Amino acid sequence: QVQLVESGGGLVQPGGSLRLSCAASGSIFSINRMGWYRQAPGKQRELVATITSGGSTNYADSVKGRFTVSRDNAKNTMDLQMNVLKPEDTAVYYCNLNNQDYRGGNYASYWGQGTQVTVSS
Repeated sequence: QVQLVESGGGLVQPGGSLRLSCAASGSIFSINRMGWYRQAPGKQRELVATITSGGSTNYADSVKGRFTVSRDNAKNTMDLQMNVLKPEDTAVYYCNLNNQDYRGGNYASYWGQGTQVTVSS
């Protein structure tokens, strides 16, 4: 089992910045992919950014150039630096971890409880 805990959410003004953190613990495979997803009221959960255990990243088009995902494998943590925040970024942000085999196939997927991000003037 893997446990994920998000932190760092809050209320910020448009154009402001916020940094989210995710702490992972448990049976984490050496090959894995972590990511941030978000869900706004009345909308589907969407991918924000992912990062592999090797450091390769992927971003949704809507956040490219504004958000940066990073991880510390020694600490089993992942961060999301969010800059130039927009009201459209308002959502509950969830941390995800996928344990993977040597070909990148997923053995299991885990989710955190989510943290609220509100961007409003």
